[in-house]
Amino acid sequence: MDLKLHGKSALVSGSTAGIGFAIALGLAQEGASVIINGRSEERVAQAIAKIKHSTLDANVSGVVADTGTASGVEKLFQEVPHVDILINNLGIYEPKTFFDITDKDWLNIFEVNVLSGVRLSRQYLQKQLEQNWGRIIFISSESGIQIPVEMIHYGTTKTAQLAIARGLAEMTVGTGVTVNSVLPGPTRSEGVEEFMTNLAQERGIDRAEIEAEFFQNVRPSSLIKRFATNEEVAAIVVYLSSPVASATNGAALRVDGGVIRSIV
Repeated sequence: MDLKLHGKSALVSGSTAGIGFAIALGLAQEGASVIINGRSEERVAQAIAKIKHSTLDANVSGVVADTGTASGVEKLFQEVPHVDILINNLGIYEPKTFFDITDKDWLNIFEVNVLSGVRLSRQYLQKQLEQNWGRIIFISSESGIQIPVEMIHYGTTKTAQLAIARGLAEMTVGTGVTVNSVLPGPTRSEGVEEFMTNLAQERGIDRAEIEAEFFQNVRPSSLIKRFATNEEVAAIVVYLSSPVASATNGAALRVDGGVIRSIV
């Protein structure tokens, strides 16, 4: 299928690894001009090199900026004043019991997970509305629907993203702009890979056993009983970014492996 992304510009926040990188790669493979974003010049350069190596005609550039801060977002705006497609992917998580989550923890995770998308959307949505075409996608999580007891603050930020995305979608009535959310389930991201490897080493058991325990005890409602790949999540994001997905607006689409039990 031709997703008709040639000539479209796309910014993916936090895209040097994991889901963000997979989204950037997928968009580049479909012909979009992609802007990689990360805090490290080295990691941004590495991500660009990987995409160019796998997709020889890729149009990809990068901006080094911490989009989890107001100053970082302003820096990015100076270099990228407009994009057709904005993927609000930047996010952090931290397993922590509720009684140990400090005010500082709450404020930090909201600054990164929520305000980054608010600031970026405030910049780019207005120009998208003026040109009567654009895409904004928030990478939320199944944790925004089923708040995980081991990281309530994270789940709360993911719920907030769903609310923001739906509110912004209401501003696009009658235009060619859409705003949607994607809800990944447990995904084999860079952080998860590192966590699983370290835990397996600490306990002296195979990683496959750690994964099986996770889906038995932590996410027992999963239907696929495995971590999704970054590419599986990216596929739906790339589709939603395209003109082909013009009738999908204000929606929250799941790539959660069936973790969420509700049918709506």
